[in-house]
Amino acid sequence: MIRVENLTKYYNDVCAVDRISFNVQKGEILGLLGPNGAGKTTTLRMLTGFLKPSSGRIHVGDYSIEDQLLEIKKILGYLPESAPLYHDMLVFDYLRFVADLRGMDAGRHLDRIRELGDLCGINEVMHQPIGELSKGYRQRVGLAHAMMNDPEVLVLDEPTSGLDPNQIVEIREIIRRIGKAKTVVFSTHILSEAEATCDRVVIVHRGKIAADSSTARLKETLGGRSQIHLTLADAEAADVQRALAAVPGVTGAEPLDPVNGAVRLRLTCDAARDPRPDLYRRIRSTDWTLLEFHQETLTLEDVFRELTKEG
Repeated sequence: MIRVENLTKYYNDVCAVDRISFNVQKGEILGLLGPNGAGKTTTLRMLTGFLKPSSGRIHVGDYSIEDQLLEIKKILGYLPESAPLYHDMLVFDYLRFVADLRGMDAGRHLDRIRELGDLCGINEVMHQPIGELSKGYRQRVGLAHAMMNDPEVLVLDEPTSGLDPNQIVEIREIIRRIGKAKTVVFSTHILSEAEATCDRVVIVHRGKIAADSSTARLKETLGGRSQIHLTLADAEAADVQRALAAVPGVTGAEPLDPVNGAVRLRLTCDAARDPRPDLYRRIRSTDWTLLEFHQETLTLEDVFRELTKEG
């Protein structure tokens, strides 16, 4: 449904998006993840035609954004991070205004507003001024706005930003319901949110794609790894790091700040092999004194931090 090829965007000499490519299948919910400043919003603004790419191609359905932008806008709904609402209007009047802007037949207005009221859970606030609503309800009204033309593709930029935990769960549920019939692309920097909502995630960092996979696959290939924390007395840090990094199943050895002269080390381990028996035997064969030895399984949040850490 969406094809992005070598998409690049410069702001003067700053490269915000650097030759990224990905596809989104029809009916798929895709999460665009990354830390603040990673290029998520810039990418979504190019997808929706709000920004012109410096280079690269975007196709939505059978249309190219380069010369068929109007056709794309007819099949696409977009909710920016700050929903563009008129706060002095009643919710119902605002949605009727949006329907007029979309060129919807006047006889269809009431039915469509009722449908969106049920879908987005805003029937109880239809006759309240938008400015008096909580942020959660304003986001729902923004979703109704984006869905007014019954788009094939829905693009949402940080749809749960600034919401409380209950509101976040409610918006997630609405997105899941919409995703049963639509192609949805939304950005977030909260990995648990993507895991709860998305079929697939694209993680971006400093304008580049760091990972493109389902959350289950990320768990299987990356999240299944573990870390082992060690504290050893009567040892030299360099000797410990060199000896334990060579143990089968250990993929990395990172020194930590010593405590009371004791050597501290964090080992990253392969998911396919448990190195703990070999590590114990290797330590036992030395004169080192083992003070601490514990394992932690990497979560998706750990993987996200690893993929997007500086350097």
